[in-house]
Amino acid sequence: MVYDVIVVGGGHAGCEAASAAARMGAKTLLLTMDMTKFASMSCNPAIGGVAKGQIVREIDALGGMTGIVTDLTTIQFRMLNRSKGAAMWSPRAQCDKSRFSSEWRHFLENTKNLYIWQDSVVDILFDTEGAKPRVKGVKTQMGVVFGAKCVILTAGTFLGGLMHCGRESATGGRAGDAASFGITERLKNAGFEVGRMKTGTPARLDARTINFEALECQYGDENPSKFSFSDDTKPVEEQLPCFMVYTSKEVHDTLRTGFEDSPLFNGTIKGIGPRYCPSIEDKLRTFADKEQHQLFLEPEGVTTNEYYLNGFSSSLPYQVQMEALHKIVGLEDVHIYRPGYAIEYDYFPPTQLTHSLETKIVDNLYFAGQVNGTTGYEEAAAQGLLAGINATRKINGEQPIVLQRDQAYIGVLIDDLVTKGVDEPYRMFTSRAEYRILLRQDNADMRLTPLGHELGLISQKRFEKFEEKKSLLNLLISYTRTQSVKISEIQEYLISLNLAPISQGKKIFDLALRNDLTLPSLVKVLPKLKKFVKQNNITDEIIEEAEIEIKYSGYIEREKLVAEKLHRLENITIPANFDYSQMHSLTIEARQKLQKIRPTTIAQASRIPGVSPADINVLLMRFGR
Repeated sequence: MVYDVIVVGGGHAGCEAASAAARMGAKTLLLTMDMTKFASMSCNPAIGGVAKGQIVREIDALGGMTGIVTDLTTIQFRMLNRSKGAAMWSPRAQCDKSRFSSEWRHFLENTKNLYIWQDSVVDILFDTEGAKPRVKGVKTQMGVVFGAKCVILTAGTFLGGLMHCGRESATGGRAGDAASFGITERLKNAGFEVGRMKTGTPARLDARTINFEALECQYGDENPSKFSFSDDTKPVEEQLPCFMVYTSKEVHDTLRTGFEDSPLFNGTIKGIGPRYCPSIEDKLRTFADKEQHQLFLEPEGVTTNEYYLNGFSSSLPYQVQMEALHKIVGLEDVHIYRPGYAIEYDYFPPTQLTHSLETKIVDNLYFAGQVNGTTGYEEAAAQGLLAGINATRKINGEQPIVLQRDQAYIGVLIDDLVTKGVDEPYRMFTSRAEYRILLRQDNADMRLTPLGHELGLISQKRFEKFEEKKSLLNLLISYTRTQSVKISEIQEYLISLNLAPISQGKKIFDLALRNDLTLPSLVKVLPKLKKFVKQNNITDEIIEEAEIEIKYSGYIEREKLVAEKLHRLENITIPANFDYSQMHSLTIEARQKLQKIRPTTIAQASRIPGVSPADINVLLMRFGR
């Protein structure tokens, strides 16, 4: 059996990769160890958050499915950072964990060109007759061999997975699932560098044994939004609350009694863990003088009693975890379904990839997700989507899609991985993006939907709806630039807000620029504007986006100018096989880094750690000026 694309792994990266490839016309096989756990939420049952929410909006704008599946399974929605500028707004949704997987399964099973096989892959097969190895298929644990033009590896934490709880260790990709062996050994023998990383998860609690009356509620937004730009989904109607709980000095003292048996501290765990998402024992060591930590109790679904204790990830002995939990207010009698644990797994440093996510060592082999040293459902899904797109385009003889850093957070993510590499599990932050004002969650469709339509992932009907929205947005902004407001039309409203009156008429655009006024409020108080909005069926979503565009207009133009200047460096290419070792005017470190990473442009070279501005000038003299 021969396929165009084989995707190994049915997690968030694998589901997006297989979906994209199949919908773009490639005959695709998705291999997974368990068909009941597609895109399983192995850790917290939530999608989005700071920067991650922007990524999901971008996935949706390109035609990926994570946003739609999230909307269909949301049980609470919050727009984070509303008190800050619009560039920082980040959508986040609690999801029904089991429904999230079942919705993905329903979608995958009903996708044309997509076939599913439940089995474990133990070997990746190469054709070594040419100058460079080329992937030709995979072999499964059941002895079945599948041929392929391209293979996408999205094995998550399953490669050499080893779980730790206290002094006890067991192989596994996550609790209840076997680890995968064979792939790492094959790739290592082919010349790939391999490393180990670590992540963790907290105990799961039984809601029947939690005293919710003693806890502080955290509700969703009063008027919730959603992730997908598509009309196929609607905002959640009935939301479940989350709850806030707090540790104490007594809880900390109890946890410390298990430090001698902690695999994190006694040298058992060798893998590198995420600094920004530490275990509870890490927090106690790093913030030794802090007597309290805030935790969040999050429901895992509508029909289950299972709760996730966000912020209490641990690999301490389960007895210590239980004793500490019982000393938290509201959890005195709590029963746990399973304790927290840490997991170590194999990954492949992503500097071994090109920007298309194809490996440099083996042709037509792509990596996506945690095997690239990332963490998070959203980062994995984004990589899977691009890997699926680019594998299909390569089969069709087309150039890969490479998103730029001023085009998408996904572009920042992939460029960071292949250019800078990772020294800990990579997570996206808004601070990683130098063009945050351009890369807002509200305008992801404006940035990426035309590309999604061109790729065949956005339907004609949805694209026409997008074009209509874009036209109305431009129409509204143009109207505000041309229409003046007389003093008499606005003065009374300004006085009611205790604002200084204006001395002459102003354009609506100039009024909306003010920090103390908003475009939605002006729509309500200016009859002409209100009539214009109603006549043209302009929605609240369009009004809000126009408001952001107006208020950020100066910053947006400034960032665009900076981006255009840097694009000039993106246009200066470097030959693929250039020998940097002969450029003695470069520093030794620069020569070593450039030889290893082999940047394709001067701009990429400038982002490699250890390559100085002086080194870039040398490269410019050689390739640019």
